[in-house]
Amino acid sequence: MTNHYPIGPIMLDVAGLSLQAHERDILNHPNTGAVILFARNYDNPEQLIKLIQDIRSARNGDILIAVDQEGGRVQRFQNGFTRLPPAAAYIDKPELAEQAGWLMAAELLAVGVDFSFAPVLDVDCGISQVIGNRSFATDPALATQLASLFRKGMKSAGMAATGKHFPGHGAVAVDSHLALPIDERELTDIIAKDIVPFKQLIAEGLEAIMPAHVVYAKVDTNPAGFSAFWIQEMLRKQLNFNGTVFSDDLSMEGAASAGSYLDRAKRAQAAGCDMLLVCNNPTAAAEVVEQLPVTNDAARTARLQAMQGKSAFNWPDLLANPHWQQTSSLIKQTFNLC
Repeated sequence: MTNHYPIGPIMLDVAGLSLQAHERDILNHPNTGAVILFARNYDNPEQLIKLIQDIRSARNGDILIAVDQEGGRVQRFQNGFTRLPPAAAYIDKPELAEQAGWLMAAELLAVGVDFSFAPVLDVDCGISQVIGNRSFATDPALATQLASLFRKGMKSAGMAATGKHFPGHGAVAVDSHLALPIDERELTDIIAKDIVPFKQLIAEGLEAIMPAHVVYAKVDTNPAGFSAFWIQEMLRKQLNFNGTVFSDDLSMEGAASAGSYLDRAKRAQAAGCDMLLVCNNPTAAAEVVEQLPVTNDAARTARLQAMQGKSAFNWPDLLANPHWQQTSSLIKQTFNLC
């Protein structure tokens, strides 16, 4: 197919290991721009390669393929992929953070995935169980250093990085998948600690950011992902971020206060999100895709195009590559991961 539609503003998911006939139609809607894959979509690398090829062929235009492949608790593809440790493991092995970033990215790119939603830039405050060891460190400077190295590895493999969850999810106990967390800290405290990794990686060229479904009550009454202050004022103007802004999943309970799914999508888009995630609810995804007004935004399209992966290997070539073999073995042995 020749390219026709630009990358649309909605990221959705698919049901299983292979593409269903009815899913092809929604993938070819002008508003669709990306598919996020989950563990239920994965059995083995060959099956995944076929699924991704089918997703791409269903669309008359470009489409992005994403996954959460941080390592530790959050690694959707495991069998056949190198098991990665949680981000906090690199505190004792900082020299391996960059190599792990390369390894994660190289494996995903080789099967046709454009990017993983990584690295986590939240600073762990010993409060948030949903973040916990997904954070690189409790110290902002160390978290920044390790996340920067991990991103450097991703970039060298050909993958754009997404820092999450802006401006920081590490200081609230509530899981935003299940409820709406409220962070009562002053803006000065958030800037002095949580925003440090975001500020530095933005200066280094970070390609994308995902805001948190968290209300920072002393700053704004809206969750960050629905907040023009956090996205347009703080992120775009004060931090000079010019990359892509992904909403966090609009199906999460932390987003429910924004209204219906269509209302959530409209509010996130109005606040400044380039791409809107609607996951694990096909009915809601179809509603948003079909009812959100179709808009052409050249700047948004350019930002989303920058998220396209640039793989140096197909899967068989990667497995035969000595650098991959050595790095995969090193990570598995160092962290005792099978």
